[in-house]
Amino acid sequence: MKRVLLSLLLLFFTFPLFAQNKPIYAGLDIDEQLSLVGMMMVDLLERFGPPRSVISERGNEPWQDDVVFQYNGADFYIYRDRIWQVKLASTHGISNGDKKAAVLLALGNNTVDKEDHALLAISGKSWPLMLRVNFNNTGLVTAIYIYRTDF
Repeated sequence: MKRVLLSLLLLFFTFPLFAQNKPIYAGLDIDEQLSLVGMMMVDLLERFGPPRSVISERGNEPWQDDVVFQYNGADFYIYRDRIWQVKLASTHGISNGDKKAAVLLALGNNTVDKEDHALLAISGKSWPLMLRVNFNNTGLVTAIYIYRTDF
């Protein structure tokens, strides 16, 4: 009986560790991913719990410095008490490591190719949004951002 109880307790306490390996945005459709931008910080913490780490990221100007909450598969850039930018490992049918040609095809004709990155304006939301996909010198995706253009 003690072995069964011990096994159940072990399973109970280790099971949440497996769930944390899944990206936090898994299961969210594109509209839900877009709604992450503009989310209040308190709502972020309530919905996804504490981040696995918190870092600062230096911008080009001192006023552009960010606090970044890092979760599995997503980084949230915070200005005051709102998320102004989200870095995702995958969205809109593209993922880190994809080839540039596949990204341009997936994003469609409205995508602007800037050589080392591609931009797609997203309308129909409470504020103007942009999808930015960065490429390395071999043409593979290195980062995917959704951000407010009015910041």
